[in-house]
Order: sequence, then C-alpha cells, then structure tokens
Amino acid sequence: MSLNVPQIFLGETEQSWLAAAEKALKGAPLSRLNGQTEDGFEFSPLFARRIDAMPRSAREAQKPWTVFQRIDIPDPVEANRQIHDDLEGGADGLELVFPTALLTADGYGLQVECISDLEKVLDGVFLDLVKIRIGAGYGAPAYLAMLMAYLEKRSIDPSLVQVNLGADPIGRLARRGKSNLPIEEQWRRNLDGIFAIERAGANTCFYSADGRIWHDGGASQAEELACTMASLLAYLRVMDGHSVPAESWQKHVSLTLVAEADQIGTIAKARAARRIWASILDACGLEQKPLQLHMQTSYRMLSKVDPWVNLLRNTVATFAAGVGGADSVSVLPFTRTLGLPDAFARRLARNTQSILLEESQLHMVADPAAGSGAIEAHTDALVASTWALLQEIDAGGGMIRSLQEGWIQGRLSKTQSRRNDEVAHRKRPITGASEFPDLAEKPVAVLEVTPAPVEEMLDPIALCEPGAGERFEMACHAFSRGVEMARALPLAMSSRSAMNVAPLHSSRISEPFEVLRELADTQAGGAPNVFLACLGPLSHFTARATWVANAFAAGGVNCLGGVVYDSFEDMLEAFKVSGSSIACLVSSDKVYADQAEAAARSLKAAGAEYLYLAGKPGDEQVAYKAAGVDTFIFAGCNLLGLLQAAHARFGIADDLEDLS
Repeated sequence: MSLNVPQIFLGETEQSWLAAAEKALKGAPLSRLNGQTEDGFEFSPLFARRIDAMPRSAREAQKPWTVFQRIDIPDPVEANRQIHDDLEGGADGLELVFPTALLTADGYGLQVECISDLEKVLDGVFLDLVKIRIGAGYGAPAYLAMLMAYLEKRSIDPSLVQVNLGADPIGRLARRGKSNLPIEEQWRRNLDGIFAIERAGANTCFYSADGRIWHDGGASQAEELACTMASLLAYLRVMDGHSVPAESWQKHVSLTLVAEADQIGTIAKARAARRIWASILDACGLEQKPLQLHMQTSYRMLSKVDPWVNLLRNTVATFAAGVGGADSVSVLPFTRTLGLPDAFARRLARNTQSILLEESQLHMVADPAAGSGAIEAHTDALVASTWALLQEIDAGGGMIRSLQEGWIQGRLSKTQSRRNDEVAHRKRPITGASEFPDLAEKPVAVLEVTPAPVEEMLDPIALCEPGAGERFEMACHAFSRGVEMARALPLAMSSRSAMNVAPLHSSRISEPFEVLRELADTQAGGAPNVFLACLGPLSHFTARATWVANAFAAGGVNCLGGVVYDSFEDMLEAFKVSGSSIACLVSSDKVYADQAEAAARSLKAAGAEYLYLAGKPGDEQVAYKAAGVDTFIFAGCNLLGLLQAAHARFGIADDLEDLS
C-alpha cells in the first residue's frame, strides 16, 4: 500500500529546517532551543538518526508486560472483591501492600492479622495464573512466611507461584533514617529466608532495589539508577559472602524504577538500566541473565489539584515504560494523592495499560526506540553518568557507607533544591497546579476508609537464630497454626543498637502550590481577590490579563475586573466597589509608557495597599516604583515566592518575604 504523503514532509533537509528555525527565532541564536536535563545532559530539538544502533535485549518481543494493580484497602473481604475486579478487568499481577510498608502504604494497607485473613484476601484467586509483589517494608519476610504457610495449607506448589518480595533494607534505611536491626543481623535473617525458600523450591525473588525511594527523595534519573544499582551490587556481595550458590544470585535480585511523564527520559532510563546491569554482571564475572525490571508511575509527579491531569501524566509514563522494555508496570490511580482510590480510578489505571497493550500493541516490537537519535543519545549519557556515579559510590565504601556519611542525601538534596527552584519560577510548569489552575474544579471521589494501623506488637513467638532457613520455616509453621502477625513483627525489631542516618526528604513537586491553594480555599471569607486594573483597549491587555489571572490562581487567589474602562475614574470606581485592597496594573508596554505612572498614583490614592504591575519594567522600574508599583509579576519571576508574600498580605500566612 502506498502512502499519499505530501512531498514537503519527505523532501526537507536539516539545513532547510535550520533556516526555518532561524527565521522563527527572529535573530535570536539557535542555542535558545537547546536545553539541559537534571543530570547535565545537553539536548537539542533535532537529533540525527542513529543508523548504527541495534535493538537492545529487554522484554521479549510480542510478550506483553505484566499489568500490576495495587491492593491496599484494609478490609480483607473488600480487598478480595478488588482483586477479582482487577483480574477480570485485565490485570495479571497483584501488588499486596501491607501497613508495615511505611514508605509506600501512606497509612493504608491490607489488614492481615492471621492466615485466615490471608485466606479471605486470596479466596478464589488462582495464584499460578498471576504474579505477586509484596510491599511490606520491614515486615516483608513475615508476610512471605505467612504466604508460604498459606500455599502449604492449600497444597499449592510454591514453584508455580511467582512472587517478588521487594525486600530493600538499604532503601528503607535511606528513607526512614534508621534500621530496625543492625545491618549484619538484617543480612543473616534475609539469608535465612533465602535458604528456606530455595529449599522449598519457591519461585520467589527476595531483593528488589526500589527506585521509588530515591526518586521521591529528590533523585535525578542518573542518581536513581546509580543508587538502585549500587544497592543491587550490595545484595550480590552479601549473597557472595554467605554461601548462597552463585547460580541463585540473579534470581534473588530485581529492580523497581519510576516511570515519569518525561517520555524520552523514562525510555532511556529503562534501556540504560539493562546496559548497566549487563556491565555489572560482566565486571563480576557472572553469566549474562536478563534484569527483572518493574516500573511504577511516579508519585512525585502527581498533583492533588486538578487530578484529572494525572491521567495524562500516567499515560505518557506508562507508554514510556512499555517502550523502554519494562517486564511489569504498575499505574498509580489518578486520585492516589487524595486518598484510597475507588473502583473508577482503579479501572482507569488498569485501562491505561490495557489500551496501550491491546489497541496500540506496544509490546509487539522489541526495543522500538532503537535508532532514535534523541533516545540513543539520552541512553548513552545516562549510562555514562550512572556508571561514573556508581564507581564513586563503590570507591567510597558502598551505599551504606555513603548514607552514613550523608553523601547521598546531600547530593539528592541539591538536585531536589534545583528542581524546586525551577518549579517556583515555572521553568518546570505543572499543569493544573502552577499552570492553568482551575479554582472551580469539582472534587473527585475516593474511598472513605479509615487508614489501617500498623499491627500492635504482642509478645513475640519463639524462633531460633537465623541459619540455613530454620528460622523462616519455624515462622511458616507458626502462621499455619494461626499465630497472629502481631507476634511475628517484633522479631523484625531489635533492642540492640541499630543504624541511624540522615533520612531522605520525600515530596511531590506540586506540593508548594497545593499548600497555597488549600490555605486560600479554607479562608472564612472565601478566597482572596486581586483587582485587575486594565489599561487601554482589549487588544492591549487581554493576553497579559489571562496570564496574570492564571498566575494568581496558582495560589488560590481570584482576579476581579479585567475589562475595558472608559476612563481612569471608571476603573477607580470599579476598584473601590470590588472590595479588594490589592490591585494589579495590566496592559501592554506601549500603554504603560503613557498611563502606568498616573494609574499607579491614582490606585494608591484610592486605597490600594499593594500594587503589582504585569510585565518586566525594564528601564522604567525606578519610575514605576516611585509612582507606587510595589512588585512586578512576569514570566520567569519566582511566582511561588510572590504568591507566598501575597498570602501574607492577605493575612493568610506570616511570612512577608517577597522572593519575586
């Protein structure tokens, strides 16, 4: 079949594109179109095709990735209902999240107190047909032991049930700032579990270096990759030093990375992970085996305000994870920041993946990004940067030593600070939060569920010291007899001196604007108002007035006025009637030259306690200030600081510092 494609799309060259770009830039340098990633990689709007690139070995072609769905509602019966809805709706993987997963459960999680509760959760579920991930934090080995007891009770062959325990003691240490056990004791207990499940023939992966910890803690893409890979390397060394057969090492390590709305960056991150893993295996003299790669959409990128935009962010992130070659993907429902998602939000999370698989057929091609100039360049840069950082961590004594010395935390804090500054200046705009906010948005529904408390600790059951699996097997037998989880969890604690490090600070990038919105929304007299004092004809101020209204709305501030006035007197009368004590002059630079100073003096005389002017003042700044303009609001200003100061003037906050 021939395609009737206009010749203009086929006959253009790079030189003709550059000529068109130079014309559009009107004399500005082409370098204005270039940018830089958080890791310092230069990128341009045009990359040459990489005809030398070969497809990378990742997920097998024509093999769909596993569609995972989180199960974190406390009630076991309701959880079972969710599971069947999810499986019937297209999911083939279940992530069982328990309250002890303090870093990812957000106060929720399956309330499974004994094996009978687990039976309620898994009632009617054919475990040999689905894949299981366990999110349980420090309680992970105990919940795995309960699951093993359940399989034995149901006479289910554990080799037929694919389980990823997700144990990541290094990541947990970094996020919480403390270890419940001395690290050597932690290794001994983990290895005891590994020996036990190996002896049982279980198809279980024990460790999963969790990129969500580092991502939410501020990491860039290269930093996330380096921290997770350094953790994987640490787990390989632990098994190497404790008699775990070398042929089992790779089975017991996997990787969880974050999929962001940065499409090219996420694809490159997934591809880079496999190249780095191959290099680690080569350096360790191990047989080349594929990396087990799971990806979850970013929590850091989700917003509370205008949560519908999260659907778009999740779609781009899921697309990138699939194209990048993830073996499995979990999509956080779009209302996850507001509470426990309902059936509608969960269905949209599933369907985001199902549509990409069933309709777009993304899984049919192995490494479809191969040869893309932009993605190949980004992948190469990520590999080089990550490998250099990984070597630096290793030379410094590894991940735990780097955390003890605060080196990792300091580096991620700097990255996070730079990102926050870009968000404040809207160099990194957030749709719905800092850009195009909707103050009249309708609330979305979430489940009204009381967060699940972490189990109240009871007197622990008696277990032997960790060895070659005997301790884990004793726990399995205890659960089969009906012992409560609350008697197993204290065994994850220790009265002995444990490790303490500076914890990572986790936050979402839209939180600062959301705080302002929430404060404004909860004011007794309603949201505060700014009067837009527009000068001249509509054509001279409408664009700026729209921009200014959106900018103030990012802080929950309404804008009044914004219409054409026949005279200064009419504008001043409208200002007085508005009831606002703060105004903003809005017009074109041409009109400002003739009217701004007089208008500013008139507004101040009419009672304006504070006066903004929309636009950069240029050479007129001194004159405008002398006439009464207090602050200038323009693209590129520190909008967050300006809005925080505005809140203080409205009496909403105490900090009067103007950071604009």
